[in-house]
Amino acid sequence: MKPARRLPLRFRSGATAAKAAAGSLAVLLALTGCTLFGSPNGGSNAGNDTGKADPAIAEAAPAELRDFYSQQVSWTPCEGKFQCAKVKVPLDYSKPAGDSIEIAALKMPAAGKKTGSLLVNPGGPGGSGYDFVKDAGATNVSSEVRSSYDLVGFDPRGVKRSAPVTCLTDQERDESRAKNYDLSSDAGLAAAVADNKATAAKCAEKTGPVLAHVDTVSAAKDLDILRAVVNDKKLNYLGYSYGTFLGSTYASLFPDNVGRMVLDGALDPSLSNEELTSGQARAFEKAVRAYVEKCLGDKGCPLSGNVDSGVQQIRDVVEAVDANPQRAQDGRLVTGSTFVSGLILPLYNDDNWPLLTQALDAAMKGDPSPMLRLADFGADRDPSGKYTSNSAFAFNAVNCLDYPMVTDTATMRADEQRLRQESPTLGYFFAYGGANCEDWPYKSIRTPAPAEYSGSAPIVVVGTTGDPATPVEWAGALRKQLGNASLVTWKGQGHTAYGRSNSCVSDAVDGYLLSGQAPADNTKC
Repeated sequence: MKPARRLPLRFRSGATAAKAAAGSLAVLLALTGCTLFGSPNGGSNAGNDTGKADPAIAEAAPAELRDFYSQQVSWTPCEGKFQCAKVKVPLDYSKPAGDSIEIAALKMPAAGKKTGSLLVNPGGPGGSGYDFVKDAGATNVSSEVRSSYDLVGFDPRGVKRSAPVTCLTDQERDESRAKNYDLSSDAGLAAAVADNKATAAKCAEKTGPVLAHVDTVSAAKDLDILRAVVNDKKLNYLGYSYGTFLGSTYASLFPDNVGRMVLDGALDPSLSNEELTSGQARAFEKAVRAYVEKCLGDKGCPLSGNVDSGVQQIRDVVEAVDANPQRAQDGRLVTGSTFVSGLILPLYNDDNWPLLTQALDAAMKGDPSPMLRLADFGADRDPSGKYTSNSAFAFNAVNCLDYPMVTDTATMRADEQRLRQESPTLGYFFAYGGANCEDWPYKSIRTPAPAEYSGSAPIVVVGTTGDPATPVEWAGALRKQLGNASLVTWKGQGHTAYGRSNSCVSDAVDGYLLSGQAPADNTKC
């Protein structure tokens, strides 16, 4: 079985309409009559935008970075109805006179009278804000907000179009996902570590020096340059999932530059990698139980009995595939790790639970193909075998820099036993994440610590009670760390809330973005 990366703080499921449009689940969706995500809808006013920069914004920047803050960026028509630009930033902020890289950005111009720009990060690490705005911005952000703001998505450093982390060919990625390791044995773990080491060496060779600088602090500094080149004195920002970590990092570094900031699906920056893993293991186990309870009341559910027995039936299927990987209809091998990757994807959005039901039904009848299609969707693999993003590589590269990892065998095995107790269904697949960074060419450069915010602008933090990827208690913790903040909590299932929950959440977020007035703290929706 492939050693599980920590199940990712991936971009919210509703943020990836591009993947649905690309057809990676076209057959599955046609069979079920379901849709994973909203339909993309372009912006307007997509002419060239070469507005002159406000010199006062650049003047406020550190002298050694002033050329980056004052750069003239040309927004040109792209992607049909949008505008695109490339923004130059330092490769290494400790050496701003050295090499530079470019950040790719895409803008949906304000539909009405513009009051500013709203920069968006959909999560990850590894998620493309460029794709989010292009493919899902019009459905995830309200028309009122889009009328007042230019919606600006960007690919953070290391992601897709912005000096991307590059590691394996598409064929090598397929081969890697099909490998099966017995991590319970020292030989199996050693084989997995050796393969990870070989992959890390390829990442270093193909990516180059930027691999050492894809950390979140550097990305937050890029974000301030992006704020300047869109000509805003204050940053208006919408961050989901990992995007909340990027946002809180920015708020800690640039408190006086914070404008209106919404952090949805909050990550607690004070937690270690192992604490994050435990929190997610427990939350995903909770989500599995919530799904089973709903499934048992639906027609066509392949599970039976009460919730406990239904969950056990899922465990039995997972264990069977893990012990004896199965062939899908296309001939590819489905391991336990791949199977679980498919199983967790619909848990990010309860609207997608019917897809999980269909995949489980087929798997219980001996066909893992629908579950593999879900896993492919999450891995950004289209039906032709092409991987359309580098999100998995960027995810690992950023985390290896952002978090010290436990890599010694004895501690990882102890963690495995703890995770199995916390999540009997999925815990094993959360274990051994440290093996991904053991031989990474660059060591972590950050020590987990609480966010520290001293700005005068209030920040809005949003949590979801049934969030499997960012447990709701993390939102409360981040709200306390920020101090000048309001917490909005949605009682619902799935990852994040804004754009997929209810009018209570959208009214609270929209009202804040449009007026600057934060909702009452501890608002319950």
